Amino acid sequence: MHLSDANIFYPETRTLAYSEYLLVPAAIGAPILWLGGSPTLEYNLLILIGLTLTGWTGSILVHRWTGDRAAGIIGGVIIAFNAHTLTRLPQLQALHVEFLPLALLAFDEIITEDSWSRSVPWLALFVALTGVTSYYSLVIVIVALAAAWMVRVDAWRGGRAAGTVTRVALAAALALVLLCPALIPYARIGQVRSLDEIALYSAGARDYLASPARVHFGTWSARFFGGTTALFPGVTALIFSAVALASGLAFRNRRARMALALGLAGIALSFGPALPGHALLYQVLLPLQGIRNVARFGYLATVAAGILAGFGVAQFRARWPGARWMPAAIAVVFCAANLDAFSAPIEYVRPEAVDAIHARLRGSNAIVAEFPFYPPDRLFRHAPYLLHSIAHWRPMLNGYSGLTPDSFVQHARALARFPDARSIDTLRALGVTHVFVHDRALRDWTDNETADAVRRAPGLHLIVEDADVGLYEVR
Repeated sequence: MHLSDANIFYPETRTLAYSEYLLVPAAIGAPILWLGGSPTLEYNLLILIGLTLTGWTGSILVHRWTGDRAAGIIGGVIIAFNAHTLTRLPQLQALHVEFLPLALLAFDEIITEDSWSRSVPWLALFVALTGVTSYYSLVIVIVALAAAWMVRVDAWRGGRAAGTVTRVALAAALALVLLCPALIPYARIGQVRSLDEIALYSAGARDYLASPARVHFGTWSARFFGGTTALFPGVTALIFSAVALASGLAFRNRRARMALALGLAGIALSFGPALPGHALLYQVLLPLQGIRNVARFGYLATVAAGILAGFGVAQFRARWPGARWMPAAIAVVFCAANLDAFSAPIEYVRPEAVDAIHARLRGSNAIVAEFPFYPPDRLFRHAPYLLHSIAHWRPMLNGYSGLTPDSFVQHARALARFPDARSIDTLRALGVTHVFVHDRALRDWTDNETADAVRRAPGLHLIVEDADVGLYEVR
């Protein structure tokens, strides 16, 4: 019942729902922390695990649909390692899309077979796991499944339509039940993204030519690269997708047709309000109202390119069966697919350390504030405070997320001149019991006189000081 009650933006509740839940990566990474690993180690491993799982499930999908293992491996590489995922390393949810290929597999079984017991619960589970990982990914998966369903002519013929619709509806209902604890907090927040805001985060045609890959960025792609949205699927993906399209396989094969449909749907939605009819879709399809960065729908184009490229590779191998040069040719294609995404060296930064002084409040009933208390236009500067809070997990006035509550804006205004009398009174009124003061940062943000006044402020009692950080009790 309190799953979404994160410790940020006190006294607001359901604040975990201000952004993505990331419960699946958290569950995968939890043992790393339990065994004494650092948050940095956990995060780095979760990056590798997310890319690996996404590539693995993508390869399973393409292998099953093409019947060609080599095609599956190359398709999995394209789905996992591409311009989109490798420009979003700071966002784990963009790397943990391992349930999208599995959902497509289960959905295909629901349409193809009349079995209830196997495909229905699996589809519901994969959609639910996607939802507790990322709301964005949940909506993207739903769009992919809907687009794929529309072009499956065999599912709508004769007497099969009623059975297919019933099975899909049952899977959707089961997924909705599983997701209720995660979706209700989103609904209660009631925040929607305006069309003007969505327009700012929409893709343009140039984004589909942007790639961080060294071979492309250094030759032609730099002029199109904006740094936040890169959706170029890769030359290898385009060449072998073209093979599937030119041969007509992308239209004849029902599964390849599904890939083509979901790719086109992703491209269309990524343009946001620039797409004719988007405003109507925005009003009718309520989940779209929670999506700000619609450019991320463009990832479906890369997924489609990976699947269609798999069909193209399988077709290429089938044309010359048993050719002695084929293993070498496939090895070249595999290397080319990786080269299309190769973005090394990745820039590293030294991790922010969790100050040991924060552990002093572990197991206490403290309510915390950290200073300097940066204003909303510098919200990102509260991020290190959230990291420090994992040492105690106590509620805190500070926060950093996808949404900013009005109460935080009011708190920032009232605490702007800390440690003046108004700010101390505000802390008392909010029930704050302890504050952490980062002396050097406070001096940089304000001045030496303000920082020196903290020790003399009535109502603040210094408990302990550790290097640059002081822990004070609010009396």
